[in-house]
Amino acid sequence: MLIIDSQIHLWDGGQSPPHHRQVPYLAEEAVADMTAAGVDAAINHPPGWDADSNRYAIEAAQRFPDRFATLGWLKLDRPEAPDLVRRWRSQPGMIGLRFLCVAPDERSWPTDGTMEWLWPLAEELGLPIAVCGPTLVPHVERWASQYPNLKLTVDHFGLVGLTPSGGLIQADGLLSWSRFPNVSVKLTGAPDYASDEYPFRSMHDTIHALYDAFGPERLFWGTDITRLKCTWRECITMFTEELPWLPEKDKPLIMGESFSRWFNWTPPPPARS
Repeated sequence: MLIIDSQIHLWDGGQSPPHHRQVPYLAEEAVADMTAAGVDAAINHPPGWDADSNRYAIEAAQRFPDRFATLGWLKLDRPEAPDLVRRWRSQPGMIGLRFLCVAPDERSWPTDGTMEWLWPLAEELGLPIAVCGPTLVPHVERWASQYPNLKLTVDHFGLVGLTPSGGLIQADGLLSWSRFPNVSVKLTGAPDYASDEYPFRSMHDTIHALYDAFGPERLFWGTDITRLKCTWRECITMFTEELPWLPEKDKPLIMGESFSRWFNWTPPPPARS
């Protein structure tokens, strides 16, 4: 089956936070790791801790177009931002946008009007947007309702916080958002939120509930591999071998096909030497 990891981070500068690996994760290393694990392609989310990460994402996609595509970011309060969004997909590998709004100057964006121009423009352009974390995710219901043709993806199982033990706190109403056909969910970082070891059974009911609500067409497997203590291969087999309730016909959807359709991106065949 086509396996697309819906979230990794590549970077070659800056200082990563303590919960990620402390040295850069370069494209060459990622390609080797993906090949060893059986991952066909991965979607790079340029990290905010490297201010130049979009530049490196473009370089990685140019060098390995069959392995990487990108959900990039930009400062929405800059006057040039709308023009950049209009030209977003002209950049190599850029297939959408992703925002967290965790920087101090960004936390008010969802409510102070800074983002209001983005949603109708992205809807007009057919540009998918992923959102992550407690600043943005609670607003998904409003945006999904107001812009029904805007494709919105909720990261990390709808995470809005962590329990004292590091468990997952999901957004209120997350399962009910499945009534909006323009909302999807990334199943990323599952091992990081589990209270047990592989196959991370403490997360299985969470996955099952999302499956029952959204179906396999709107769920995207992924890892966020640079923050995990397990292997990439274990992240795959957790879904392909350890969920007995998941029908075989739905595994290819969750593992890559649904992401490919939602974001209108399929890895091109490798270049012949």
